[in-house]
Amino acid sequence: MDVCRRSEKPVYPSRVFAADEKPLKPHKQHQEDDNTLLLDASDALPLPLYLTNGLFFTMFFSVMYFLLSRWREKIRNSTPLHVVTLSELVAIVSLIASMIYLLGFFGIGFVQTFVSRGNNDSWDVEDENDHEQFILEEDSRRGPCATATTLGCTVPPPPTRQVAVVAPPQPAKVAMSMAEKPAPLVTPAASEEDEEIIKSVVEGKMPAYSLESKLGDCKRAASIRKESLQRITGKSLEGLPLEGFNYESILGQCCEMPIGYVQIPVGIAGPLLLNGTEYSVPMATTEGCLVASTNRGCKAIYASGGATAILLRDGMTRAPCVRFGTAKRAAELKFHVEDPTKFETLANVFDQSSRFAKLQRIQCAIAGKNLYMRFVCSTGDAMGMNMVSKGVQNVLDYLQNEYPDMDVIGISGNFCSDKKPAAVNWIEGRGKSVVCEAIITEEVVKKVLKTEVAALVELNMLKNLTGSAMAGALGGFNAHASNIVSAVYIATGQDPAQNIESSHCITMMEAVNDGKDLHISVTMPSIEVGTVGGGTQLASQSACLNLLGVKGANREAPGSNARLLATIVAGSVLAGELSLMSAISAGQLVKSHMKYNRSTKDVTKTSS
Repeated sequence: MDVCRRSEKPVYPSRVFAADEKPLKPHKQHQEDDNTLLLDASDALPLPLYLTNGLFFTMFFSVMYFLLSRWREKIRNSTPLHVVTLSELVAIVSLIASMIYLLGFFGIGFVQTFVSRGNNDSWDVEDENDHEQFILEEDSRRGPCATATTLGCTVPPPPTRQVAVVAPPQPAKVAMSMAEKPAPLVTPAASEEDEEIIKSVVEGKMPAYSLESKLGDCKRAASIRKESLQRITGKSLEGLPLEGFNYESILGQCCEMPIGYVQIPVGIAGPLLLNGTEYSVPMATTEGCLVASTNRGCKAIYASGGATAILLRDGMTRAPCVRFGTAKRAAELKFHVEDPTKFETLANVFDQSSRFAKLQRIQCAIAGKNLYMRFVCSTGDAMGMNMVSKGVQNVLDYLQNEYPDMDVIGISGNFCSDKKPAAVNWIEGRGKSVVCEAIITEEVVKKVLKTEVAALVELNMLKNLTGSAMAGALGGFNAHASNIVSAVYIATGQDPAQNIESSHCITMMEAVNDGKDLHISVTMPSIEVGTVGGGTQLASQSACLNLLGVKGANREAPGSNARLLATIVAGSVLAGELSLMSAISAGQLVKSHMKYNRSTKDVTKTSS
């Protein structure tokens, strides 16, 4: 196989190796074609590598300590710092020498960059029988080999524009860096077209948000938008992946102007034994210990016979704000919508928005001449924000005929209240209201949770109840309910922002059975979840819902999948509360987090 070697200096002839010719070794050998010697930083002294490194490390820190001590004495004695003695001068030279060595050895080709600058683009060749071969594709933005005719290389057809090069195994970093930047899978004509589009976006001639509609290819639009953003900002987005995602699936429903996707690991806690059924709970998080802790809580619940969850209410809310000329007119509308005889008419108007929308009640509040009407309705297996908003709009249009002086300020007046901590959600509930309980036996508390029942009861009273009251908490009478809610929400495609009201939770603990066992419960009045619509339709999130057995809509009993998901969320919170409170009670919190949540591993080396 003929191989061409690229070089920017035409005065040096490149070599072409035959298939049976023995290649040159990659390092520490004289190159016959350019007479350049490649050196390593470790060649500074004729000593074993570990001795050389130890010597320079010792020199660097010793000299640094000596100079800092001397400079501190000079500052105390008001001696000019630029006046140096012979010993200090030697120390400075030693510091510089050791620093150069360490940078050269641990840096990315620091010394080799200057020694072999003229040979940066040349490649040595190793025979296939000695080492494995790497096929490196040439960057699509560079033209074909300029010296192809002179070198006798065969120029590939235009659609591929690749130069096959066999790289030696020693410079593996070079091969990996090239592999991280694969050549585009498009033709040169398409590349040139993309380049023109990128320039148009950068220059502001084409809006970035219109790429999908103009190109008809969502992935290509995301790629062009990402490259344009890098050129505009001058910031690299190399770590943001683009491949491996279906961009058509988010068009018009999940995310606008995508440039890639963020990777979040998903762990499994369980089995969670809830209402006699076992569930493996997916949790997407980057917080160490969270999945492990929740898993321990699931183990304790399982060993004690499982937990029980009860759905108390199911109703999504939306509260428009309307204004009248006087407070009297606002009160008249309040009495009208709260009149039981008028409710059926309003419900029929509301329910026309969807076959799953069922208006349950309307709760009103007046502030001067402004009226807030909080509509509550069931929404099937959907979380239901859009559904309830459409129903509210229907009712407002209907009321406008009877109250023409009604001024609609906004379809959402924050009396709902969505994605904000609010007492109305804590008291009245929003979405699914669930209570979940379990009795943990004394043996499990001691062997699995490593604590005592009395200690847990006391800690819960002083931390979750008294401590939260001292802080003026609103719905935050718990240890870390939001941790579990957020992790499950992200994994199953829920709206992460609704973690705010969904994490409203009060955790109760009480000693039962003559003080031997522990009764624990969590009451969560506003869990907002759905199994259809939004992020639940994405492949990864849909797989997590399928794992729980709640994927999509339940055709036999509409709404049952979303209600089941809410109980699983509450059961997972129960497990997380039990485990964390036990860790705090036993004094294990700091130790476990230092072990699992403060890793010193450099994960950037394996993040390709």
